[in-house]
Amino acid sequence: MTVLPSTAPVVEAPAARDWWTPAELVMLGAIWGSSFLFMRIAAADFGPVPLVAMRLLTGVGFLLPFLWRARERITRRHLLWFVVVGALNSAIPFTLFAWGAERAPAGIGAIANSMTVLFAALVAFLVFGERIGPRRAIALVAGFVGVVILASGRTAGANVMGAAIAGTAASLCYGFAINLTKHKLSDLPPVVGVAGTLSSGTLIALPLAVAMWPSTPIPAKSWLAATLLGVLCTGFAYWLFFRLIQRIGPSRASTTTYLVPIFGVAWGWLLLGEQPTWTMVASAALILGSVILAQREAQRNSPLPLAGEAARKGG
Repeated sequence: MTVLPSTAPVVEAPAARDWWTPAELVMLGAIWGSSFLFMRIAAADFGPVPLVAMRLLTGVGFLLPFLWRARERITRRHLLWFVVVGALNSAIPFTLFAWGAERAPAGIGAIANSMTVLFAALVAFLVFGERIGPRRAIALVAGFVGVVILASGRTAGANVMGAAIAGTAASLCYGFAINLTKHKLSDLPPVVGVAGTLSSGTLIALPLAVAMWPSTPIPAKSWLAATLLGVLCTGFAYWLFFRLIQRIGPSRASTTTYLVPIFGVAWGWLLLGEQPTWTMVASAALILGSVILAQREAQRNSPLPLAGEAARKGG
């Protein structure tokens, strides 16, 4: 899950309807958190790349009308960056999260996904020369300590290091994608940028998915999980997110990022019986605390757009 810069005017909700905002933020966090559950269910049967192709194919349809309506504003330069950002914003990170979901509980990817905000700040500093204040620097160190703790854990006797590293690498991809979107696609409406990059990600994943399609029949539950991953966690979730951005602004809308790992762990526990471990709890506390710390500084200094899965995103 990624969050892109918004140039759309913010329309404040009437006070009588303001209860919708927290309800929609919680719902969006629950939806993006469930993406890790659906990947956990379907990844072993589809394989990571075919699952990603299914996710993108079933999800991008929600956003294509926005891309079509803005077609006259899209140049060749935009098309090039659609491909680059599409790889970094969907094709590669979605595959990494799906690979990790084959090997570790859903909560591992959800927690690692929270590093996206910190990587966005780090890439902005190292690549684009943006200032990084003391709070963000401390937050980055705390976040990386959280990743080390997460990678050191074991669940049911199995080491989760590979999944934690894959999720962290996916979040680094999101960090680059956020910054490239800000610097290369900011002249397009955010929803158009997402539609273009997700469409490009689909075209990248499809040929590989055809070549890697499983030879054994895929169970119905995995088909259902893959469909929900695309329609609910990608297409509908992005539509809901941009609706929130238009109404309350990107900064408030991005607070749903904090809920994604909580729901990611909770869904795995409730529906798959995956017990949270002390390393998951400790790493989540460190990473989320560091994200909140970095956010407070960002809100004072022209904040970067945030991401989370992708959102996930969800993953």
